[in-house]
Amino acid sequence: MGASAPRIAVVDYGAGNLRSVAKALVRSGLEPDVTGDGAAVRSADGVVLPGVGAFADAARSLREKGLDDAVRHAIEAGRPYLGLCLGLQVLFEEADEHGVTAGLGLMPGRVERFPDRGPSGERLRVPHIGWNTVRFSGDHPMLASLPEEDIYYFVHSYRPVPSRPEFTVGTADYGGGFTAAAASGSMFAVQFHPEKSQSAGKRMLDAYAAWVETVR
Repeated sequence: MGASAPRIAVVDYGAGNLRSVAKALVRSGLEPDVTGDGAAVRSADGVVLPGVGAFADAARSLREKGLDDAVRHAIEAGRPYLGLCLGLQVLFEEADEHGVTAGLGLMPGRVERFPDRGPSGERLRVPHIGWNTVRFSGDHPMLASLPEEDIYYFVHSYRPVPSRPEFTVGTADYGGGFTAAAASGSMFAVQFHPEKSQSAGKRMLDAYAAWVETVR
């Protein structure tokens, strides 16, 4: 790495496991700046948007704080964006959690709840909680440093359904296959929690650090 660690804006929109994410980024050689300031997000070397809770609440808070435009600006400027859990979901056009809510519209598709039953009619426990295997494919820069599959920790009731399959770069199975990672250009986002995923999560954040360095 260079003389100073890349500064990463960890977007604080009023909810989320920000401190654990920040600590995990430090372990991967990055300098996290937990911030709700749009100017800081725009000027950072990279942006991480963590999230827990409801899509509607997150989307509203991002808009009210002007952080939606700051995130868009950073992505359009080519700064590497890593979305975690809700940070993946808000990239899409809309979600049906607590009524239809608009997202950032940076990826085509919507966010939908897991069905109550699997493909064979078996009851599906929702939320999906625990460890699951993610299989990666594609040529996004993040994937160059990752194994073809790894095991990560999930906690979610909703998942994105891209309307264009090329946006999906990682899949997992829970009542059928679902998008566990999506990417395009300067965006890479995952449904799982790297900061809770032990060595696999460290590999993911190390890959993000390497990506940031290539475009810094």
